[in-house]
Amino acid sequence: MTTNRDLIIAGGGRVGFQTAELLADRGHDVTIIERDTRVVDDIADQWMATVIEGDATNPAIIEQAGVDRADGIAALTGETGLNLAVCLAAAELTPSIRTIARIDHGVRDSYTRFVDAVVFPERAGARVAANEIIGDDVQTLADITGDLELMLVRVADGAPAAGKQLRDVRFPAGTVIISGADGQRIARPDTTLTPGSRYIIAVEPDVAGEAMDLIQG
Repeated sequence: MTTNRDLIIAGGGRVGFQTAELLADRGHDVTIIERDTRVVDDIADQWMATVIEGDATNPAIIEQAGVDRADGIAALTGETGLNLAVCLAAAELTPSIRTIARIDHGVRDSYTRFVDAVVFPERAGARVAANEIIGDDVQTLADITGDLELMLVRVADGAPAAGKQLRDVRFPAGTVIISGADGQRIARPDTTLTPGSRYIIAVEPDVAGEAMDLIQG
């Protein structure tokens, strides 16, 4: 099992760009779609990955972004209708894709009929959007400081660290396993990383991808 996923973010504003950064820090391949030329230029100055200028409701644009191989798409623009349209277009082209829409009004259940999950920017922001697009295997619980994240991570079958005690796993500097299986106790050197169980870890963004490779494969 590989931890790296191909993900598309439609909307390069504050929430979209921060979500993309969080996902890239976790080792995922992220493509941003943004229709505003000025925003695209701003992103290009900060972002080393792919940025596509265009309307994400246009099938040709999301095909250019690789929707056929993408695992998930998060439509995070400031327009609810546009976000739903992006998700519906992506699902039509790639039925297996996970779809996330940012909404500004309405009831959650009204929208989850059409997408896999919704996020409310006033409550969620980038962290929850990042959690939703990849499901529950890895969740960012909090940004402890500007350079540290607290994450809840499920150990994958066949991952390099699966079934091993912490003392036998060489995590990169900047990684601390905090809890034992499913948060029942503080992790110790003899704590075993059991496949299928979840562990709370603190990790610096620069080594998050390497740490996820050990835990998720």
